[in-house]
Amino acid sequence: MGLLVACPLQFGSEGDDVTERPARIVVLVSGSGTNLQALLDAAQDPGWGGQIAAVGSDRDGIEGLVRAQRHGVPTFIEKVNQYADRSDWDLALTKTVASHDPDVIVLAGFMKLVGDRFLRAFPNRVVNTHPALCPAFPGTTGPADALDYGVKVTGATLFVVDEGVDTGPIIAQVVVPVDDDDTVETLHERIKLAERQMLVDNIGRMSREGIRVAGRRVSFSR
Repeated sequence: MGLLVACPLQFGSEGDDVTERPARIVVLVSGSGTNLQALLDAAQDPGWGGQIAAVGSDRDGIEGLVRAQRHGVPTFIEKVNQYADRSDWDLALTKTVASHDPDVIVLAGFMKLVGDRFLRAFPNRVVNTHPALCPAFPGTTGPADALDYGVKVTGATLFVVDEGVDTGPIIAQVVVPVDDDDTVETLHERIKLAERQMLVDNIGRMSREGIRVAGRRVSFSR
């Protein structure tokens, strides 16, 4: 199980008052949860700075939830089809996530777009990764788009989620060279490895230090 680290966190926009509290991380998944596993493993080290407080999903029967349960982490499921419309689902998801008192919410292969209500409830606390160097190649086919365009480098981006698709303020990026003999599959696999390490390193740092967002600029608070 992830270890609670009593280290100060600061989250907010420039000019906001900030509060200090232990790092609590909620991870949302929709599939196998390989990035989740990397975070669960990292949380075993007290020096990493965060605790995986809960893992949620929009579907049942997935390996991501099993991974969390093996670590003794609470899990929850909020299915879209359980609610009258997407707005009701977004409200339910917001309430459930809020009940775990999160400092950081990681969308780790979560295949649903969270709504405005969710983002307003957790300002500058919802983060996601994208397998390209934003703002290049947004959407679901980043590695294929990079190959088609003929770029020599691509990579992965960690960003604060906003109302757009892969458009939020950038927290971190990692560069992955494109080899002449790459296929979409080989390139994507190398991106995934780099993305996973970037995610672990920067969620740990966010847990220890917090972030500030000023326009499109993101900085660590310490």
